[in-house]
Amino acid sequence: MSAPDPTPTGTGPGLTLVAGAGRSGTSTVVGLLRRLGLTVPSPEVAVDETNPKGFGEPRWVVDFHDELLKRCRVEVSDARPEAWTMAAALGRETDVADRLRTWLGDELAHGEHVVVKDPRLLWFLPLWTATSTELGVEPTFLTMLRPPAEVVGSKRTYYNRGLDDAHGVSAWLNMMLGTERATRGSRRTFVRYHDLLDDCEATLGRVVADLALPVDATLPDGLAGPGGFVDPTLRRVRLEWSDLDLPDTIAELAHETWDRLDELAGPTAPADDGADRLDQARASYAKTYRQAEAIARSSIRAARREGRREGRQGQQKQADAATPVTADTTPSLLRRAARRVRRGR
Repeated sequence: MSAPDPTPTGTGPGLTLVAGAGRSGTSTVVGLLRRLGLTVPSPEVAVDETNPKGFGEPRWVVDFHDELLKRCRVEVSDARPEAWTMAAALGRETDVADRLRTWLGDELAHGEHVVVKDPRLLWFLPLWTATSTELGVEPTFLTMLRPPAEVVGSKRTYYNRGLDDAHGVSAWLNMMLGTERATRGSRRTFVRYHDLLDDCEATLGRVVADLALPVDATLPDGLAGPGGFVDPTLRRVRLEWSDLDLPDTIAELAHETWDRLDELAGPTAPADDGADRLDQARASYAKTYRQAEAIARSSIRAARREGRREGRQGQQKQADAATPVTADTTPSLLRRAARRVRRGR
């Protein structure tokens, strides 16, 4: 938790960006902030069975980020340290900044305090920060924290049944360490998902104070508790560290990172926000990832060869399907068939 200036932001347009790994409670906190009177741009992503109480994600933002991730070849949950550099480079493109400036400017023009949440958002935090500042609004940041074992278990339950423990935790490490670094020095707060479920009004009170939000933290009656919007039974996935099968190095880094981030969500965060130790963890993770890539080099090359082979086969099938069978083409088709037969001997 850090707040460079305790003075409230006052009236006028404002922006809070909700970050953190997916399945960390970001949807729940956005739903609560909306009920306190902040604005979530519409239309939103439609509700489905994976999030029956709503995502709280503006449709435009999700589509925008999806396009950007495809362009820079970064996954939503990417474990590669260089993914940050790839995403940042795209965020500096003129057309990208112009599009965000137009959309965000329209949203802020109403003079309301806007809340934007999307699991893809963390990759483009510098872009959002620069664009908001250009528009005369200093953004604030809310990062949700949930134990990595539960994050991996929830993703595996609802999105990716084949998610490997080591991959899931590595992606969590990369995303959370990068998010902390990208928000450092700004007005920000860290919120444990468990605190939000167990005592949401007190937790929201701290969020409002930390971010100097222009609202009262008192929730409407009946919002918290069994059957309400904030229901402790929402914590449907309960895994512990012991439930994960992790390499020792990744397990140690994940423990260290979780402990440091957990401190930031406490009432007495370190004076320097634990920056040195978090930077050390980030450097150690990058080194570990590079070592893993070097060890797996043969598998990586084999996968590339297989991908190229499948690509050539697909192109050949498309060419064959597009070629009409005539008296002129039959001999060449027969020759290709004969070559395939000979190769199969």
